[in-house]
Amino acid sequence: MRFHVVGLMLLGTAAPLAAQNAGYIQPEVRTGIQQTVPGGIPASSAVADLTARLDAMERQLATLTGQAEESQHRIRQLEGALEQYRRAEEARVAAAAAAPQSETPQVAEAERPEPKRLADAAPAAAAEAPSTGDPAEDAYLVGFRQWEAGQFAEAQKSLEAMAKKYPKHRRASYALNLAGRAYLDEGKPASAAKILLSSYQAHPKGERAADSLYFLGQALMTLKKPAEACKVYEELQAVYPTMRDWVKQRLPKARQDAKCSA
Repeated sequence: MRFHVVGLMLLGTAAPLAAQNAGYIQPEVRTGIQQTVPGGIPASSAVADLTARLDAMERQLATLTGQAEESQHRIRQLEGALEQYRRAEEARVAAAAAAPQSETPQVAEAERPEPKRLADAAPAAAAEAPSTGDPAEDAYLVGFRQWEAGQFAEAQKSLEAMAKKYPKHRRASYALNLAGRAYLDEGKPASAAKILLSSYQAHPKGERAADSLYFLGQALMTLKKPAEACKVYEELQAVYPTMRDWVKQRLPKARQDAKCSA
């Protein structure tokens, strides 16, 4: 009987305890269930991000490809334009070399750098300062006009100074050749021979290299050295078979005067 009463007491106390404990246990179970996240559902889609990045890269690649193709097209256009310019310049130089020259030495040397602009102009005075926009060209024209006016000493200084200051300019070959001729015209064949030889050696591919050899032979003939003159004429024929007509027309007579062998 005591056991039964105690059991009832325990049972009686157990129910309230269970009820009390239920208030604490129940939230823990529910909270755990609510915090459970089903597997296989990421917070953000990595595949979608990767796809977007790939799309952006493809668009950038397409843009770069288009820019590269456009640049290549422009480069091809520039190369074509440069090639046309090069051919036009070669044709112009060839036409100028083949053009008939005047019989008088002064006019023969007077190949103006801009014939279209100067062709109809009156002969300029030697003291007039040229203005072509190219300092080297202007320096050459000063010496040329002095030589043309018979101011040989002044022309020698101007032309030699031009060739020294602008040794890589195309007119350097013209300047030294004309300086040698100025010495010849002044009656100084030894000085002329020195300048003309230096012109040929310094500018073997210059536009007046062949002329320098021809007038070097003339200077040697004035110095009474026909054998040396013949050697110069042989060099002229061997190195410059396509010499301009002005020189080619005078070379046979020069060889005959020096009594060169055939």
